[in-house]
Amino acid sequence: MFLFISRPTRTLGNRMQSVRERLGADLADQLDALHRNVMRTGLVSTQELEEAFRKTRDMDHNPNRLNLLWLLGIVFFIMVATPVFFETISFLLGVRCFLPNNYLVWEATRPISDCEFCKGVRAPLILANLTMEEFAPHAYSSMPIIVKRAVAHWPAQKHLSFAFMKELYESVPGAMDSDCQFLHFNSDLKSLKHVFSMSAERSNLTQGVPWFVGWSVCQPAVLAELRKLYPRPHFLPVDAEMPHTDFILMGYEQGAVMHLDYIPRLMWQAQLSGNKSWFLAPAPECDHQCQPFSFYVEPGDAVLVDTRIWYHANTIPKGQFSLTVQSEYG
Repeated sequence: MFLFISRPTRTLGNRMQSVRERLGADLADQLDALHRNVMRTGLVSTQELEEAFRKTRDMDHNPNRLNLLWLLGIVFFIMVATPVFFETISFLLGVRCFLPNNYLVWEATRPISDCEFCKGVRAPLILANLTMEEFAPHAYSSMPIIVKRAVAHWPAQKHLSFAFMKELYESVPGAMDSDCQFLHFNSDLKSLKHVFSMSAERSNLTQGVPWFVGWSVCQPAVLAELRKLYPRPHFLPVDAEMPHTDFILMGYEQGAVMHLDYIPRLMWQAQLSGNKSWFLAPAPECDHQCQPFSFYVEPGDAVLVDTRIWYHANTIPKGQFSLTVQSEYG
């Protein structure tokens, strides 16, 4: 009987010694006391303690196996989930209605401004119509600029209208079905087809609510016809690169909300019809060094703003129809 009991006692003693080494003397003493108290109750037998020890030992002897299973499970999940996650995000980013033009992504990842561009700027630089040589010192400045009456001689100021645009797009097969960028802003017009299917009363605002839209002219045939009505601004540097697309903005009252343009070059905009108020503001991190301001442009004026760093919005006087051509240079 003595030998039968002493064997598990030595085994448990060895077990407690191992526990003492791993957990420390204080905690091990408390476990010893708990063990002795349990044995005195007679509710637990030595055989049961041996069985508990054996199961604990078996668990301790297989940690590598459990860790391997966990590792294999994680690797399998990554291999399956990563492609699915990537395809899902790629699909959502490509859906215009989910993230229009990926603007939220661009805004969240834009670089922090150093604020040098806006320090001391309280208004745009206003220039009379001038030559290329006279404009050269300002050509690549971040200072907002108005060149008065710079495009007043363009045929576009006389001929470009909603009716002209509608007729042009309807005459070019597939022009309204292309994948050119389209911005509906706050209007209920979701595509060029919707724009040019408006009734005459809605288009001239004798009926319905105000509308304002913008779109990229990326079809070569349409762009070629439009550029017959407006040349390259005569004051821009001769070496300035121009894109293969232009942008049309037109409508009533609403204008564009405050935003940045994520474009590769500087921007010029020709105000062909109507008046427009511009509102410029520095990046939020520059609020303590710079201040927002506004200005007003008239038909025939050209506006140059580095819309990549200046937050900008605009509004149109009530009842006026605004039409502008916008492009880039750099």
